[in-house]
Amino acid sequence: MQNSIAAGRRLATRLVVVQGSVTLLLGLGFLLQGWRYGLAALFGGGAVALGTALLALRSLRRRAVPAGVALLQLIAGVALKWTVFVAIFYLALVPLALPPLPLLLSAVVTLFAFVVAAGWTT
Repeated sequence: MQNSIAAGRRLATRLVVVQGSVTLLLGLGFLLQGWRYGLAALFGGGAVALGTALLALRSLRRRAVPAGVALLQLIAGVALKWTVFVAIFYLALVPLALPPLPLLLSAVVTLFAFVVAAGWTT
């Protein structure tokens, strides 16, 4: 069984689209409680989706690389993902003072959507 770089890119694109869709749905749902709740939900899910996109861009280059280099690219991508995630959460909680519940709930649901969408076969 072979797994091409193109297949990895397609999977990453599908994951980011699913996470973005879940984020928008949660944002619209929390918008019923007020604009700050909707914005918090968008920040939470958006942090996860943006982190996933950056991880994919960092890890999935155009050409095949040796295993050690691929592992380092993956580690750097994961570090970048969580750095962006923490920075966006800090921005949402401290300077903007958005409600924490929709922020956290949206992030958790969007992370769960990653697991579900990664298991789909096309």
